[in-house]
Amino acid sequence: MKKSVYSLVLMDDVVQAVDDLASRMGTSRSNLINQILAEHVSLSTPEKRMKDIFSSLEELMDETFQVQTQSAASMLSIRSPLRYKYKPTIRYSVELYAVPENAVGKLRVSLRTQNAQLLQSLTDFFQIWATLENHYLHRYFPQGIRWEAADGKFTRELMFPPGKEEVTSEELGNTIASYIQMLDAVMKTYFAALDSPTTAAVQAENMYRQYLQNRSTII
Repeated sequence: MKKSVYSLVLMDDVVQAVDDLASRMGTSRSNLINQILAEHVSLSTPEKRMKDIFSSLEELMDETFQVQTQSAASMLSIRSPLRYKYKPTIRYSVELYAVPENAVGKLRVSLRTQNAQLLQSLTDFFQIWATLENHYLHRYFPQGIRWEAADGKFTRELMFPPGKEEVTSEELGNTIASYIQMLDAVMKTYFAALDSPTTAAVQAENMYRQYLQNRSTII
């Protein structure tokens, strides 16, 4: 949305209260006033849209996941334990774009560990995951899915499939939540069979295909 500069005459006490609230929310005075006025006249702002998406996402997260809000309105962090020796925690970081075009936002997946073997196994899984996505989702994204995987970290853009650019905030939140749940479940299936990498890869693909059959929206 386009923004312009306007002059407003406000009471000093109102400005101070707005500044205090903006500070607690980690935003600016102008942005907070913009949000308050937009809500009052029932106009959706990028911030309101992102808040609605995250609210829908959180509602679908079960006790397996720990949702952590971030200081930035465009960020949300989700943690999930991975059954691997000392039970490390996988972190899913969702970043939404204020002005989405071809992509809704970006998903980052990481694991805080110094275990070289675990990091390599995680990188191997992400390579398998990306290969599955590029194969099974090619008809939706003929140009390919933008992703990176290295050192146990995975980054992927969350994209609108053709014809789905006008989905609601609730639908987007539900779809992103379903994607994270699918990725988490397939990853844990892979690690549960890691003693046999070939078997682990086959089981991961089988579960991935099962999830695709039950999903109405691809992202």
